[in-house]
Amino acid sequence: MKRIIASIGLLAAIFGGLDAVRAETKTIRVGFCAKTISSAASPFAVAAKMGWFEKAGIKVDLIPVAGSTDCVKFVATKDLLFALPSIEPLAIIRGQGVKAKNYYTAYQGNIYGIAVPESSSIKSVEDLKGKKIGVTSMASGGVMVARALVAQQGFNPDHDVSLIVVGEAAQAAALTAAKQVDALSLYDVQFALVQNAGVKLRFIDYPAITRFPSNGFIALEETLRDRRADAIAVAQAYAKGQIFAITNPEAAIRIMYEVYPFTKPTGKDEATAIADDLKAINARIKNWLLAPAGVTKWGENSEVNYANYVDWLVKNGVLKEKMPVSDLITNELIDEINKFDQDEIKKLAKDYKPG
Repeated sequence: MKRIIASIGLLAAIFGGLDAVRAETKTIRVGFCAKTISSAASPFAVAAKMGWFEKAGIKVDLIPVAGSTDCVKFVATKDLLFALPSIEPLAIIRGQGVKAKNYYTAYQGNIYGIAVPESSSIKSVEDLKGKKIGVTSMASGGVMVARALVAQQGFNPDHDVSLIVVGEAAQAAALTAAKQVDALSLYDVQFALVQNAGVKLRFIDYPAITRFPSNGFIALEETLRDRRADAIAVAQAYAKGQIFAITNPEAAIRIMYEVYPFTKPTGKDEATAIADDLKAINARIKNWLLAPAGVTKWGENSEVNYANYVDWLVKNGVLKEKMPVSDLITNELIDEINKFDQDEIKKLAKDYKPG
């Protein structure tokens, strides 16, 4: 009888301990600044699959949001603790008194740009005058980049071009094929998805902006102070996911399908789905890489690249006035975020077997 009582007590202690661990796990809502979750979100899926969030005592709920502008607004209102927007709307809202910063640059290269159907007569940005330009949403960073590129040519973006919402992927492809728009101002992954849907694109050359940084993790300054450990945990798990996806993109896609089943394309056989999503993730991987941006640590914010981008945004009317880069970015957490074995993550990715 004593043994039974002791066993019951042991089991109670074990399950009580598990309950305590579960109780300590915090759910953190992170804004993913697109209407749909795609292969671009694979680092989150990998991090969840490998238990990196759980090990840090957190559970991440990835929340699709219409675009970067809305992501920034939801962080400002504290509806989201963290989000992954482009820098332009952060700079705008910072000028309105919202004290938020980018503490981890996820996309070191410029993901935005303008493309036209392969057969289009449009050859340069100058040819866009009087044309219709498709964007995923009016909250997308592609809106601001399009306006700046047009303004750089001396055009008035309010009158000389029309910005039309075309949505994402197949919808954007259909409207482009139907000639509802003349050009697209999207981002790397969406361009790949449009081409996967059958619309061949040609990209307008604009080399001046290739080293401008794009999206990163942002949070209110008070969040970075009061929830420092959580900010580090989210970014570090994401960084590991980036390394894994770069090392073995196909494995990252398969994990995406497992963690977020709704991302697996329908109406395609698996081989075709994987091949199409490889094109999309490889388009993003190019902008994850550190070396082209002149940085050496995951998430590192290049002060030079951001300063150049702010100057360009001011010059072309997206920002009303120049602000110190230190108001927009901080590298305070970068060293702690990078405290993990990168070679271990690469080996894990190389050796990964699905199933």
